[in-house]
Amino acid sequence: MTDPSKPATIYDVAEHAGVSISTVSNVLNKPDRVAAHTRTKVLQVADELGYLPKATAIDLARRQTGRIGVVAPFSTYPSYLRRLVGVMRATRGQAVDISLIDQESAATASSPLLASMPIRGVVDGLIVMGAPIEVSTEDRLASRGLPVVLVDADSERFSVVNIDDHGAGQRAARYLLDLGHRRIGYLSESQATDYESQARRRLGGFRSELRAHPDVVLTPTHAEGTMAAAREAALVLLDRPDRPTAVMAHFDDLALGVVHAAAELGLAVPGDVSVLGFDDGPAAEAAGLSTVRQPFEESGSVAAGLLLEAIGGATQRRKTLLDCALVERRTTAPPR
Repeated sequence: MTDPSKPATIYDVAEHAGVSISTVSNVLNKPDRVAAHTRTKVLQVADELGYLPKATAIDLARRQTGRIGVVAPFSTYPSYLRRLVGVMRATRGQAVDISLIDQESAATASSPLLASMPIRGVVDGLIVMGAPIEVSTEDRLASRGLPVVLVDADSERFSVVNIDDHGAGQRAARYLLDLGHRRIGYLSESQATDYESQARRRLGGFRSELRAHPDVVLTPTHAEGTMAAAREAALVLLDRPDRPTAVMAHFDDLALGVVHAAAELGLAVPGDVSVLGFDDGPAAEAAGLSTVRQPFEESGSVAAGLLLEAIGGATQRRKTLLDCALVERRTTAPPR
């Protein structure tokens, strides 16, 4: 029997869950190795016992202020660092520490990181960026009373902050149509999972704008989320007699891969092919890339404000939709 006066240990969790210590360790560190029902059972026991990994418990004991967690694919997409800037601005002057948790890209992740996190006492609230949360994990977070705000993902339970991806896709298509393009390529990021991602909403908006123009030929393709992979895909897309006169890319790095491919094929940008990106990061500005600017810092700031309100006791679920703006530079022009 567990002594309530002593901190719970991994041995206590294993005993109460009826599993081995190695299974508990895998649940917390390598959740993809554990069956979903076992993972749920172990995490439920860990929450009930108030179990914290040793390093986390020591760290918490040293802290006198609150803490919020920010979960995002920081090492995959630098744009999330700009959202973090918004979080930091919104929490400046608050007695709040920010803990960063790097998560695998939702385009390739097979097991949500949040499913392996112990909850009780670790953070006062979470901002989860760029990835949906499994319904079972949402239920678990909500049952523990943990405030959560999602950015660039949807939820039927928690507050969300999104950009209008569908509207942004429509705006991008309208811009290329107004320039006179009728053969258009669209380069999106490959996606291993089937959730309604930014990429799918954006392409959906792009397609919807083209429906009123039956003379338009849309050629979609995809690549892994790197400039090198985009270049390879664009070499195939552009090396054909009926090649697109314009290419829209899901984000700026992919668009720059298209620019490199065009140069390799001897095509002038924008004379032979226009290229339009999405995000408007520093690389886009340096390269003179036409792009769609999304409000990174604002999304982080709004999310942090909503989370602080929830930590303070607010219970109303909110859904915030932010708009984008088109930035015209030197990679787009009317077709020859």
